[in-house]
Amino acid sequence: MNEQPISSIRTRDGQVVPFDRQRIETAIRQAARSSGAGDGETAAALTEKVVGRLEREFAGRIPGVEDIQDMVEETLIADGRAGMAREYITYRRRRADIRAAKRFLGVEDDLKLPLNALTVLKKRYLGRDDQGRINETPGQLFERVARVVAAGEAQHGGDADAAAARFYQAMAAREFLPNSPTLMNAGTELGLLSACFVLPVPDSIPGIFESVKNMAIIHQAGGGTGFSFSHLRPRGDLVGTTHGIASGPVSFMGAFDGATEVVRQGGRRRGANMGVLRADHPDILDFINCKQGEAALANFNISVAADDAFMEAAASDGEYDLINPRTGERTGRRKAAAVLEAIASAAWHSGDPGMLFLDHINESNPTPLLGEMEATNPCGEQPLLDYESCNLGSIDVSRLVTADGFDWERLGGLVELGVRFLDDVIDVNRFPLPEIERMTLGNRKIGLGVMGFAEALIKLGIRYDSEQGLAAARELMSFISRRAAAASAALAGERGSFPNFEGSAWQQQGYTEMRNATLTTIAPTGTISVIAGTTSGIEPLFAVSFVRDVMEGVRLLETNREFERVTREQGFYSEKLMTEIARSGGIRGMSDIPETVRDIFATALDIDAEWHIRMQAAFQEHVDNAVSKTVNLPPEAGIDDVRQAFIKAWELGCKGMTVFRYGSRRQQVLYLTASEARSGGEHVLADAEYSGGCPAVDCEI
Repeated sequence: MNEQPISSIRTRDGQVVPFDRQRIETAIRQAARSSGAGDGETAAALTEKVVGRLEREFAGRIPGVEDIQDMVEETLIADGRAGMAREYITYRRRRADIRAAKRFLGVEDDLKLPLNALTVLKKRYLGRDDQGRINETPGQLFERVARVVAAGEAQHGGDADAAAARFYQAMAAREFLPNSPTLMNAGTELGLLSACFVLPVPDSIPGIFESVKNMAIIHQAGGGTGFSFSHLRPRGDLVGTTHGIASGPVSFMGAFDGATEVVRQGGRRRGANMGVLRADHPDILDFINCKQGEAALANFNISVAADDAFMEAAASDGEYDLINPRTGERTGRRKAAAVLEAIASAAWHSGDPGMLFLDHINESNPTPLLGEMEATNPCGEQPLLDYESCNLGSIDVSRLVTADGFDWERLGGLVELGVRFLDDVIDVNRFPLPEIERMTLGNRKIGLGVMGFAEALIKLGIRYDSEQGLAAARELMSFISRRAAAASAALAGERGSFPNFEGSAWQQQGYTEMRNATLTTIAPTGTISVIAGTTSGIEPLFAVSFVRDVMEGVRLLETNREFERVTREQGFYSEKLMTEIARSGGIRGMSDIPETVRDIFATALDIDAEWHIRMQAAFQEHVDNAVSKTVNLPPEAGIDDVRQAFIKAWELGCKGMTVFRYGSRRQQVLYLTASEARSGGEHVLADAEYSGGCPAVDCEI
């Protein structure tokens, strides 16, 4: 039979593309490593045999992908490489399962995304026609967002087309992604692109229900809202207009929660709120315990707002005053330590409340002349003044790791792009209320952060819970902060400073101009990190290998890509090992895996609470706004562990903290045991949208 060089192959969708023999050799080499047999020379020799057969059997014809894969299998078996053939067949079957699931999903995968990324995009982000049918691809989604946001450039005499091309490239490569409302609403009738809002709750019935109405408007478009209920008169207090008795802040929170449940944010995203009450409010104990039932205030995260005086009193077993916000008068005194114990006990039981440290927040208030910040968005990373909003975006730093460390040049370019993108978002945004428009345009706050930090540390070979890990965090965020400030100052030179620049913290620091009052935030990222295919925010891995509930009726084994790479390179990869790891999710207790590998691939529950807090504090040193981070605790952790965690976070300068003791809530998006997952089998089971952090259903906005 005549031989003829193969120059082209036919892909599964019928396209003819150049033949690349290196892809065959790579696949065979991986099968050799996984089976513990062979080396690079073996793979090269076997590739020669496969290519030789192709040239003989497909002389004058174009082979398809399946033809080539069949020939690889046959060659491995014929050469007596049964173990390698088995690994190759297993990999091929897994890829076939993923392709079948993608076809079932019904989304055109023009960017070759992971299956769970497509699942999330279909559920929440891709555009639909009037009948609710998907009418855009992931690539078209990013084109839509890039085009709409880049229109902000034209308002300042810039080149919108060039900016749109840069924005699209960064999003399509998943190096930078904006917050969910921008992806959902850019170019739509809603037009709301901001994620974070704080609304006032005044001490009057008209004011309270005006706030409920405004919240519903924001939720409908996909935003999250925060409220301080600290100005409401306490339960049992006098209502002068009716000569009745006040029901207190907690009762009114029920009205906000009910309205959130009704709106459900258009069905694409759960409504989410942050409820805050000062520790010196007379109803503080009612508030601390208001979420102790599974269904209680399900659309709220709650946090106790504490100042330094309260925390110092708790440390010294002192008392503090309770203040009626209606009169400003003292109504009693409490032991601060007892109140902190109550906070810790409630958080131990349910994950709520968290704590906000008001003095830490307002020490870095960029516009102190406008008032103090009393509340944050639902996940706590964005302290805001009343009626302020903020736009968030995150850089996937796991894509910026080189053999020598971070690619600082590429990172700097993405920081500059992110600052410009988020500033443009403000100009093209459709604001839900005139008060929000006025405050947002007055301060122009943005929040640029990171995702994929844990995966970046893995690529760098750095243990998360180590001094080296903390040093990497500080170096990374310090760089981002400096470059963001330089980028915002440069934008101010083009477009002018934010209107409230006079008297701002930036002016006090010696800056002569600045476009944005805040620049950096560490958000939980959530679904956008699923789209990016990386770890959430600055959270550690939640599991090394696990089963992903990618869509109804479809569950697939998913292994951290870096762990799979390391195991293949070091020659101990196998499907059996990945399945075994998926029974618990972690590897630190597996003595048959090299210690250096076990150290680097730490999961959230492998890491002591102190290291979680120290990592949050390391980032906070270089973040303008705040840091969203869950301090994960094992089931056996005690109430005192929670109390000590709150104290440690305050001592280290964090602006707030949330703890979650695994198993403290029945409804979760991560299950570590078969008995919890019930129908999930014997493996760790994760929801399609879970990427790390708090695993309860109502933790994440």
